[in-house]
Amino acid sequence: MEINAKMVNALRTRTGAGMMDCKKALVEANGDEEKAVEILRMKGAAIADKKASRTASQGLVSAYIHSNNKVGVLIEVACESDFVAKNDDFKAFVKDLCMHIAAAAPICISKEDVPADLVAKEREIALAQLAEDKKPDNIKEKIVDGKIAKFVSGIALLEQPFVKDDSMTVAQLLTSKIATIGEKIEIKRFVRYQIG
Repeated sequence: MEINAKMVNALRTRTGAGMMDCKKALVEANGDEEKAVEILRMKGAAIADKKASRTASQGLVSAYIHSNNKVGVLIEVACESDFVAKNDDFKAFVKDLCMHIAAAAPICISKEDVPADLVAKEREIALAQLAEDKKPDNIKEKIVDGKIAKFVSGIALLEQPFVKDDSMTVAQLLTSKIATIGEKIEIKRFVRYQIG
């Protein structure tokens, strides 16, 4: 299949990847844009894995106040160099994270950070909901595990679907930014304030 500039540009706009990377992905995917997006995501994951051991000692602290003045977010996002911290793409990414946190209200960064007592309480509630059910215990356990996974993905930032593009999680967005920018990027901490 002939890969034209319009196809490459559309993929670049959608993913933020470089022109040559987009062209290679489209060639590999035989012109299928969805498959090319997956190829770029896998490549981004590989790049992110390589950069995971690096030190991210630069970055930004950013703030966002929602238009109703009732929700505010402070976030610290680290990167490897001052050059990247001043980059418009990095700044826009950090601002998008702030808006996401304001909208989606996560309570922690990753699923490992979810408090164990919160998970235990949620498991207790899920088991109580299934107490009258006649299903076998092993099936009930699978249902409870599914409910816990859904609960965690609702409160852990990296597991949440990104509010501006719910076809990817915040973790996948972070991986794509690491691949695009070319440095380790780490969400260090955030605080979300809300009136009431």
